[in-house]
Amino acid sequence: MADKLVSIDPSNGKKIASYTIHNDKKVDTALQTAETTFEAWKRLSYEKRGKVLKNIAKQLRKEKEQLAVLCTREMGKPLQQGREEVEKCATTLEYYADNGASFLADEVVATEATKSYVTYRPLGAVLAIMPWNFPYWQVFRAFGPAAMAGNVMVLKHASNVSGCAVAIEELVLRAGAPAGLLQTLLVPSSRIEKIIEHKAIAAVTLTGSTAAGRKVAEAAGRNLKKQVLELGGSDAYVVMDDVDIDAAAKICVDGRLKNSGQSCVAAKRFIVTKKIKARFEAAMAEKMEASVWGDPMDAKTIVGPMARHDLRDQLHEQVTKSIEMGAKLLCGGYIPKSKGAYYPTTVLTNVVKGMPAYDEELFGPVAAIIEAANEKDALRIANDSEYGLGGAIIAKNVARAEKLAVEEMDAGNVFINDFVHSDARLPFGGIKNSGYGREIGRHGIHEFVNAKTIYIK
Repeated sequence: MADKLVSIDPSNGKKIASYTIHNDKKVDTALQTAETTFEAWKRLSYEKRGKVLKNIAKQLRKEKEQLAVLCTREMGKPLQQGREEVEKCATTLEYYADNGASFLADEVVATEATKSYVTYRPLGAVLAIMPWNFPYWQVFRAFGPAAMAGNVMVLKHASNVSGCAVAIEELVLRAGAPAGLLQTLLVPSSRIEKIIEHKAIAAVTLTGSTAAGRKVAEAAGRNLKKQVLELGGSDAYVVMDDVDIDAAAKICVDGRLKNSGQSCVAAKRFIVTKKIKARFEAAMAEKMEASVWGDPMDAKTIVGPMARHDLRDQLHEQVTKSIEMGAKLLCGGYIPKSKGAYYPTTVLTNVVKGMPAYDEELFGPVAAIIEAANEKDALRIANDSEYGLGGAIIAKNVARAEKLAVEEMDAGNVFINDFVHSDARLPFGGIKNSGYGREIGRHGIHEFVNAKTIYIK
C-alpha cells in the first residue's frame, strides 16, 4: 500500500509534492482532539464563534493569492477563478458570523405547558469528505454553518488536492482558531468507513459522485449518523423559442465552462425546439470555440486543464461513443498533443436518449444539445435524468418560466435567465441521485444540530 499522497500538476503532468499518509494512531489522536475541542467550542457564545469565523475570513483574504496559485497547480483551475473562490469562502464565513445567531435562535411554541420551545444544539465532530473541483469552497461552505452552530470539523479531502487540504488547516490555525476546530486527515478513501464508525464522529457531509455517496450513506446509516450528500448532476437548460439566441447562448456557455466544466451544478444538457435549433447550435459553437483554453496561469484562459488525465480520457470516451451512436460534432472533440490534461471546448448536437452525452454526467467542457418537440417535451427531457441537482430556463416570458420552474422542473435549484450557481444566502442541494440535505442558507445551518424540545409544566 502506498504511504504517500501525490499531487500532480495537470497542466504538465509533473509531480508537485507528496504527503505522508496519516497512520491509525495519528487519526485517533486527531479525533480525540476534535472531541476535546468540541466540548469547549460548543459552550462559546455565538458572538465569540462569529469572531473566530471573521478572523478566518480575514486570513483567507490575506493569503488569497497563494491559495489561488496552489489550487491552480493542483487541479488546474484558472487562476482568477481561484481568487474568486477564496473570496467567496471569506464572504460566506462572514455571512454566518453575522446571521448564525438569528438562524439558531430558540423558537417558542405555544402549548399547554407554562413554557415550551425548541432550542438548537450542536452534534459534535462533522466528517467532511470533499472533492477536488472547488478545493476551498466545498470545505468552507460546509465548515461555516457547522462551526457557527457549535460543531467542529474533520476534513478528508480528495487526494490530488492534499496541498490545499493541509493549507486549509494551517490557515485556520494562523487565524487564531482553537486547535481541533478544523483538522485535515491525509488518508485514502479506503479508510473512510473506519473513520465514520469512530465514536468521535457525529455526522457526515459529502460532496462527490453518486457512487461515493451510496458508500458513505451505507456506512453512516449503519452507524446511525446524520448525512448530507451533494452528489452528481446533469443540469438541463431549457431554452424557450422566444429568447434572444445570442444572449441565451452566452448564459449557456458561461454555465457550461465555469471551473472548466468540472462542476456538479454546471450546465450540461441544452434543450431546444427545432424552430431555434440551428441558430442556437451556431451561437453555442461560436462562443464555445471562442473561449480560450490553455495555461491556467494565463489571465486570458477561461478553460484550464482537467484535474487528471484519467478524467480527461473518460470524458473523451463519452464524446466518442456519443458520436459513434449518431451525435454530430460541431467543435472540439479531440485530445490535444500537449502534455497536460487538456480537452478543447466541445459541442455535440443531435443527442438522444441512450447516448452517454444524454444519459451520463459529462464532467468537463462538453455541451450536449437535445431537440424537443415543444415546451412540454422540453420539460420531459429535462426531467428524464437520474439526477436532480440544478436546472435553468431561459425565456423572455419570465412569468411563464417561473411557473414551469416551480411546478415542472425536478431539481433542487432552478434558475431563470442565469446559470446555476451557489450563494451562501440560499439553500443548495439536490434530489434523486443528486443526493439529499441542504448546504448553506438558513436551511444549511439546521442540518447538523439537535432540534431539542424543552417543555416546562
